[in-house]
Amino acid sequence: MVFKWEVTLPALSGSRPRQAYIYLPDYYNEDQLRRYPVMYMFDGHNVFFDSDAAFGKSWGMNSFMSWTRKPLIIVAVECNKVGNNRLEEYCPYGFSDPKYGQIRGRGKLYMDWMVNTLKPYIDENYRTLPDREHTIICGSSMGGLMALYGATVYNHVFQRAACLSPSLWTGPRKIQRLVEQADVKNDTTIYMDYGSEEMFNHPSNVKALMDMDRLLVTKRVNLAFRIVPGGTHSEASWEKQIPIFMDCLGL
Repeated sequence: MVFKWEVTLPALSGSRPRQAYIYLPDYYNEDQLRRYPVMYMFDGHNVFFDSDAAFGKSWGMNSFMSWTRKPLIIVAVECNKVGNNRLEEYCPYGFSDPKYGQIRGRGKLYMDWMVNTLKPYIDENYRTLPDREHTIICGSSMGGLMALYGATVYNHVFQRAACLSPSLWTGPRKIQRLVEQADVKNDTTIYMDYGSEEMFNHPSNVKALMDMDRLLVTKRVNLAFRIVPGGTHSEASWEKQIPIFMDCLGL
């Protein structure tokens, strides 16, 4: 079951509403005492339904969850689709790019909203397991970058993360420094992947991925890192990775 409602992010987009989604297991109402882990996802419009997806193809998480009947709540919020706002909200540092120009890094504001406003709302209104051990973060592309940022810099909130095709190219040294400085617990589990067909989309991709892989290992993160054969930068490709990252994260 997927339900929709509207939320606002005052510090980022004022009173302009955006769509939020929550998936509840089909059997959620059967046992009123049972509580569930929660996975927070980025680009909510691309998560569940093709009809809402930006390019007509979603991850199909609703179908996967209904089929597998996993005991998990999923919360996903639509990105800001105006101009370069998605890039700014999904990046914890500023960067410059020939295609997009100067991008302000407003990712900290977004994560602060997720942790201090969205998560408390979900925990208050749904039967969640609110502790760190049962709180997961997941995203792809810029959302994958934010999932990595969340799992390390906000490690006191998120124990596990799935970072698909993370946009490390936006600032390899900047994200490296943030992760280096983060207090990451040894029980942290991170799944990270990149498609073989997208590896060279940006010149700095390969080195950035290898450097991040080594850094996470030195920080004693439980890391699963994959190069996906034939993988592309698309929802169709990320959908195929769902069973793999869910298994790696113990979900």
